[in-house]
Amino acid sequence: MTYRAAVLALPLLTTTALLAQQAPIRITADLTDAPRKLYHAEIDIPVKPGTVSLTTPEWIPGNHRPTGPANDITGVVFTANGKPLTWRRDDEDLYQFHVTVPAGVTTLHAHLDCIVTSRVSQKMAVLEWEKLLLYPAKTPVKEIPIQPTVVVPKGWGIGTALTPVDGYDAQRPKGGATRYAPTNVEQLEDSPVIAGQYFHEFALAPEVSPKHYIDVVSDGPEDSNLRPSLLVELNNLVRESLAAYGSHHYNAYHFLLTLSDVAGGEGLEHGQSSDNGVGEKGFADDAHQLAESDLLAHEFTHSWNGKYRRPYNLYQDDFAKMQQGSLLWVYEGLTQYMGNVLAARSGLKSQDQYRDMLAMSAASLDYKPGRQWRSTEDTAIAASILRGGNPAWSNWRRGQDYYQEGELFWLDADTLIRQKTNGQKSLTDFFHLFLAKGGNTGPEILPYTREQLIGDLNQVMPYDWANFIHERIDNINPRADLSGIERGGYKLVFHDKPSASEKTMASTGGRRGGLNTWYSLGLRLSSDGVISDVRWGSPADKANIAPGAKILAVDGNIFSADALKEAIRNAKGKTEAIHLILQMDTFVSTASIDYHGGELYPVLERIDGSTAYLDEISKPLTTPEKAPTGHPAP
Repeated sequence: MTYRAAVLALPLLTTTALLAQQAPIRITADLTDAPRKLYHAEIDIPVKPGTVSLTTPEWIPGNHRPTGPANDITGVVFTANGKPLTWRRDDEDLYQFHVTVPAGVTTLHAHLDCIVTSRVSQKMAVLEWEKLLLYPAKTPVKEIPIQPTVVVPKGWGIGTALTPVDGYDAQRPKGGATRYAPTNVEQLEDSPVIAGQYFHEFALAPEVSPKHYIDVVSDGPEDSNLRPSLLVELNNLVRESLAAYGSHHYNAYHFLLTLSDVAGGEGLEHGQSSDNGVGEKGFADDAHQLAESDLLAHEFTHSWNGKYRRPYNLYQDDFAKMQQGSLLWVYEGLTQYMGNVLAARSGLKSQDQYRDMLAMSAASLDYKPGRQWRSTEDTAIAASILRGGNPAWSNWRRGQDYYQEGELFWLDADTLIRQKTNGQKSLTDFFHLFLAKGGNTGPEILPYTREQLIGDLNQVMPYDWANFIHERIDNINPRADLSGIERGGYKLVFHDKPSASEKTMASTGGRRGGLNTWYSLGLRLSSDGVISDVRWGSPADKANIAPGAKILAVDGNIFSADALKEAIRNAKGKTEAIHLILQMDTFVSTASIDYHGGELYPVLERIDGSTAYLDEISKPLTTPEKAPTGHPAP
């Protein structure tokens, strides 16, 4: 019998005794060592004598896989009345600690540290609470009361959806300790904290109730003072979202934004806030903003779709239980669709840019050979093993395609409803039913099944939605679902020059830049010639080129992006192959790519005489506030 089994066999022990009282756990999160990549916590847990089992989170909502940082939690010490207590980790559940509480003890104190190597810099820190949380195991987390305090370096500001109770003033941050109102473990895990030396909080759409804010920290003093035009677009985003969804499910909402080349790179949804991280210049101007234009709209949409309405098998009452992903094409796919639509409606990108980026996404899906063997539903079911995969041959494996495949699916559904009702109804009617069920609420969770989703779609427009979903989501489809684009008045075509939006993103060197030869040679590579992926069945694949190789020379010339594009143009309509010299590991080889179709870049082209539903979808529902600078609102 394992130690865990022996403990569970004992009567009247563990966590039920912990919940017999109403006093909350008290946790103090100390971020003052953030520049040294360390967080600390002091936790006081009400207990009764006996063996108690405590745990840290494993399955983090929104991550779709077990990402709890148990391996980074260190320095664990339990004491009672100032005396250290012996503890033992569970033999099977490595997130659990077992501690025997002596007679007469009512409070167990725990100290722990967490090694933090991401989302932290010399000037800022991001706390997702799984890094420091410790609470009774095998207990519904919404039933565990807890009161947090956060300590930050002197002069640092704090952004969070938690409610301060000691007079914290976001406009005059002083650093030090800030105490927050009691909540429960479920909601604390859902309430991240950002903090930094260069901090600003801006109120958004001030006439709207409840209140909305964007809290910003950056590594440089100039970056956190957001452009007036961006703030206008975010005002529009708040108004457009409330108009689209017809409800809200938070007491106040905080966009949390970190601008850092060191600590950026995040997009994680929460019920009353969102954790958004980009490079330090990610919103510095319109050109840099384009690649990030849907981020805030996407994570904001999750407050309705994913946090409030959540798939029944994705929601678990305990962070130790596996979250099942079969409905992620709704959770993430519908959010991907509306994140881009709302970005266009709000002016975060223009309608032209919306179409350009939709073309890029749709083409990538249509040129993904892995769809020959794997369904969209399977990418959702397998989400926890697909996240974070190596890019090599990822087009054959498929990754988290439920995002973009879901976007095309919901565009298909939206245009179908508009067409069959002669423009009298749309997905907006579905949102006002599905996402607003129960009216305006605080941060609650209302699970749903596929059958309930279908029922609400049928209330908007009677149709065989079960088969509509089955054909597009459950079945294997060798080609992407382009019906929504075509019904929306456009068609996907390829030109020999990139769209204006693709050029803009390439010019900034951001995450959506790089050299695009995917639809011609079948290579995804960096500007210095390192090949990250080779499209299965492409000319490059037939030339036996492998991911990880680096192009040293092309047609007798030292490699450059321009040299490769020139070689593709020169080979168009001719018989001579494109000759490469490659380095792979410590070896050098040659390859000849038999391709003569010229450069190919995806764009959407208007279908003459058709109804432009795509333009209607991306138009504002409200009267947009005009931006003082930058590109105008649509």
